[in-house]
Amino acid sequence: MSEPLPRVDCHYHLWDVDRYAYPWLAPDAKRPIHLFPDLSPIAQSYRIDHFLADCAKWNIVKSVHVNGGYDPTDPVGESRYLQSVADVYGHPHGFVAYADLRSPDLDAQLAAHCTFANMRGVRHIVNWHPDPARTFVDEPDLLDDPAWNAGFARLSSYGLSFDLQLYPSQMRRAAALAQRFPDTLIVVNHCGMPLERDRTGLAQWHDGMRALAGCPNVALKISGLGMVDPQWTVDSIRPFVLDALGYFGTDRAMFASNFPVDKLYGSFDVLYEAFDTLTRDLDDDARRNVFGRNAERCYRV
Repeated sequence: MSEPLPRVDCHYHLWDVDRYAYPWLAPDAKRPIHLFPDLSPIAQSYRIDHFLADCAKWNIVKSVHVNGGYDPTDPVGESRYLQSVADVYGHPHGFVAYADLRSPDLDAQLAAHCTFANMRGVRHIVNWHPDPARTFVDEPDLLDDPAWNAGFARLSSYGLSFDLQLYPSQMRRAAALAQRFPDTLIVVNHCGMPLERDRTGLAQWHDGMRALAGCPNVALKISGLGMVDPQWTVDSIRPFVLDALGYFGTDRAMFASNFPVDKLYGSFDVLYEAFDTLTRDLDDDARRNVFGRNAERCYRV
């Protein structure tokens, strides 16, 4: 029997609601209700033992945590928590922290995050949509905001990457951002979140993905498709997965679970079985790239 494929899950979340605050999980929290009408099934502690149990079948040899909605008034608290977990369990091998890039004390925050050995990057969600039920942020122009851009410019001096969660309508501006800051690795989250499936929405996704893929400092995570397609099937996500691989190639794309958020839409086993089905035509080297090596390189784990 051949050795199982080593994999890196480069996008998941832990939360310990018994010890820390995660405001977005509260029933009355302000959030994109169209995407998350009911978070109650996952609004409970999801610790490292839960994650390792969910992924036990899949030879997840390394993992990268992305900020999980921890109390934004104490962003460094999540890094402290995650490093304490990693020191015991090994996982997560790297983590992407929250920082508001407009914050006047951004440098102090980044310096504090970087005191932890497994710190790798920053995520500041920019998804804006004119429909209040679909927007993550109130400001439609974070990508153009001078203070936000000034904060983004600070990342390279700390050796940090940036996880970019946005909608297709924002991708052209994000590509321009990548061109302005070629020394900062940008990792697009969740396959670019193709929320709208009409002709205009699909055209924006394809056009934006081509623009982002044209920037050599941009990589892509194929993850989180359940958020925009709650009843997903292998056939419904197939065109997005295959087109994403076509745009970014197998040297800049990587698969990830987005657990436990995507646990709302199916089990870890069902998700990774779908990923395996959709990549069965790739050769062994390409599969090792998209399931592990690319994440190892991008997140230095």
